[in-house]
Amino acid sequence: MRPAVAAFVVLAAVLAASEPFSNTPVEWTTRSVLLDTPSLSDSVFTLPSPHAHTEKRQNWGLSQPAAPGVLAMQMAVVSPTQLLLIDRVQNNTLEVDGHSAWAAIYSLTSNTVRPVRLESNSFCAGGAYLSNGTLVNVGGYKAQIEDIPDTNGFQGLRYFNPSSCPDNANGGPCAFYESTSRIRLAKPRWYPSILRLQDGSLMVIGGSKSAAFKNKADINEATIEYWPPKAIAGYNGLPIPMQWLKDTLNANLFPIAFIVPGGKIFIAANTKAILYDWKTNKITNLPGLPNGVRVTYPMTGTGVLLPLSSANGYVPTVLICGGSTYSDAVASASMSSQTLASAQCSRLELSAAGIKKGWAVEYMPEARIMPDSVILPDGRILIINGGRRGFAGYGNVGDKIDMSNADDAVLRGVIYDPTKPAGSPSQLLTPNGQIAIAGSNPNEGSVFSGVKYPTEYRLELLSPPWMNQTRPTMSVPVKANYNTTMTVPATVPAGTKNIRVALLDHGFATHSVHMDMRHVWLDAKLSGSGKNVTFTMPPYATVYPPGPGYVYLLADGVPSKGVKMLVGTGAGPPVDQAALKNMLAKTDNPKP
Repeated sequence: MRPAVAAFVVLAAVLAASEPFSNTPVEWTTRSVLLDTPSLSDSVFTLPSPHAHTEKRQNWGLSQPAAPGVLAMQMAVVSPTQLLLIDRVQNNTLEVDGHSAWAAIYSLTSNTVRPVRLESNSFCAGGAYLSNGTLVNVGGYKAQIEDIPDTNGFQGLRYFNPSSCPDNANGGPCAFYESTSRIRLAKPRWYPSILRLQDGSLMVIGGSKSAAFKNKADINEATIEYWPPKAIAGYNGLPIPMQWLKDTLNANLFPIAFIVPGGKIFIAANTKAILYDWKTNKITNLPGLPNGVRVTYPMTGTGVLLPLSSANGYVPTVLICGGSTYSDAVASASMSSQTLASAQCSRLELSAAGIKKGWAVEYMPEARIMPDSVILPDGRILIINGGRRGFAGYGNVGDKIDMSNADDAVLRGVIYDPTKPAGSPSQLLTPNGQIAIAGSNPNEGSVFSGVKYPTEYRLELLSPPWMNQTRPTMSVPVKANYNTTMTVPATVPAGTKNIRVALLDHGFATHSVHMDMRHVWLDAKLSGSGKNVTFTMPPYATVYPPGPGYVYLLADGVPSKGVKMLVGTGAGPPVDQAALKNMLAKTDNPKP
């Protein structure tokens, strides 16, 4: 089963839904509340309120506004009203230039789709934004289909400028920019992870040199590299070997990675975790994931950097949920689609005291392989999708479900509240944000009938109760630098007692990994008149790396629409011309 992807949507409307049904409040040994809804069906589902015995329950809505015609294997928010969907090269129903497209722009305002031109195969690529707001799609796969004019994408660096593709239902195709003679990776990479650094450049982590269900020593790309290339540790723009990426075989594809305040990189793969100082090329080992749970492909879990705040000095905490305890050394044919996944969530505070204390273990209501996690504007985490049994991918295990390696789809979401003490009764404080859910294709190519899990083109929008509530508004500048305090016009509902301002990076979603997803609480206060909000930008770039973000004003927990802002100066990342020249001279241009 290839997972559906979920991305936070800034603004959208939802369709009318059918009769609600109730959900009995349940207490879990976790900070979560179950959302009881069938996936991919027009319905409303009901959540227990914090005081379900006295308060009216609130409904969430689920709608299916579109089937874009391109499978959303990868997805990113590229404007307040647009989603970018990226697939591999295959016979999708949407066409561009007389052949099947493998990327599209979906408009949330008009429910229309426009194809996006790509040259190389983006199959199983990663992605992130540069500091100037350009989205880069990284890595991929060889050319696949003869009648589609794609090229080898293993070393792909595909640039997409959101401003070049405005929301226009009557507009023509949009396009990525590719030029492998001067814009390419040094190494072929399938399933790499990408993150944006504090200087606005990209770090590219791991992957494999060719397609594989489990990574192996002979194809493992146990290096990191940077775009643009950097002269670090004597490598002058070339990839830097990392022994840890060998130590984490065989389940280490799409590592979970975040830059944390202070500038080090948290990375988790398989059952291991580290802090990596990219400037000095030094690794600090962290405690391993508890109970032998593997958390990266094909034992895929999902990871979140929990919201950062000045209230605790921006001390980072990571949360990793789902995955599998199954051995990654067992032959694929001996693995089973019926192996129970893990319900474990592991939480680690990345302070000296927190690391010494080690991981705290909590449990989701249900086991999940390939769950998706989305940070909502109020700081809560929505965990959705995945399967209870099996493994990620398709075509590998001994008892495949048609071609799927996984089974028993989890059709209910769960809200994780990081502010509540573990083990307490479940309480729901209204989550905020509409969620786009799309993708899933555990098949070789597009298969629409005769299998339990067909290719899934439909796109769903999951709507929390605030869609029907009076919401605050605010205006922000299009660009703001660090540690800047500004006062901006705002409106809040009458009687508002508390306001907060949040800055979110919605990240790049694929295969249960949300690269660069980030939430920072900004210090803020409401004026006495209630007509202005004063807030302060993050103090430095390791709290929020320079690049695009969305600012939300929350009034008693109800968010405004997200307003796009470029954080930092808006300049592109630094380019070391000598390192770039050396990399291009000493590495091969990808073969067609």
